[in-house]
Order: sequence, then structure tokens, then C-alpha cells
Amino acid sequence: MTVEDADDDQWQDFKPLTAEQAGQWRQAHPMLSPWWVIGWQVVAALVLAVVLGLLTGKTNVAWSAGYGGLAVALPAAVFARGLQGRAAPANAVSAAARLLLWEMVKFALTLALLALAPKLVHELIWPALLAGLVVALMVYWVALAVKPRSQTKLTS
Repeated sequence: MTVEDADDDQWQDFKPLTAEQAGQWRQAHPMLSPWWVIGWQVVAALVLAVVLGLLTGKTNVAWSAGYGGLAVALPAAVFARGLQGRAAPANAVSAAARLLLWEMVKFALTLALLALAPKLVHELIWPALLAGLVVALMVYWVALAVKPRSQTKLTS
């Protein structure tokens, strides 16, 4: 048996969904809004900032942690907004180029925010800033694990 034969056997079992089944599948698997994730990034950074501020009694630790979360959430918001353009890309190449462009903008904005941190945050505490950064980044994974799910089942 060759690889081509195995591929042919695999595709013989394939049955396309009807329009109704596809609609049911979309209801059962809703898209995760980037704004939902960004909102949770902000909440996580604020919670960390408050907790660190209360534990240490130092406001500069809280501000540093909050700024670390901001250095993730703000560029993510710019990225999400940039990808929500008015017109859909004409083809896959233009869609990929648009994604790459906004990812570069996000990366540059993150670097700029980190470079400006010592000037913007009075008595910056780098470990606290990095903690805020890491917590905000981990929200991506948490959001994938706990995203809202519909209870609708597919019918066969």
C-alpha cells in the first residue's frame, strides 16, 4: 500500500457538512473575541498590581506590575483593531501580509513601551514589570482553556 492509497482511503470516509450542520457547528464552537482576551489581560494585570502593592506596601511595585501588563494588552489591542479592517483581504497573500504588518506593529509598540518604562514609571521595579508582562501573556492560554462554549450538539 502506498502513501497515495492511504490518502485516498482517508478521503473516501469524508462527508461534507450540510448548511444546517455547519450552522450548528458554528453555534457549538463560537469564535473567541480578541477583545474578551484583552479585557482579561487588563484584569489579570490589575489584580496582580493590587496584590503586589498590598503585599509589599510599595506603590512603585504595583505601578511596575501594572505597566508590565499594559505593555502586553495595549499592543494586543492595537493589533486586534488593525486586523478588524473595513474590507476583507482580497486573497490569502494579502491576508498574510496584513497579519504580518500588524504583528510587526504590535512587536514594535511592545518594545517601545518597554524602552520607555524607566522614564514613565517612577522608581521602576523590573521584576514586578516582568511579572505583569508574564501574567498578561499567560492570559492567552487561560482564555483558550476557559473560553465560553455552547452546549448545542451536532445532529448526524
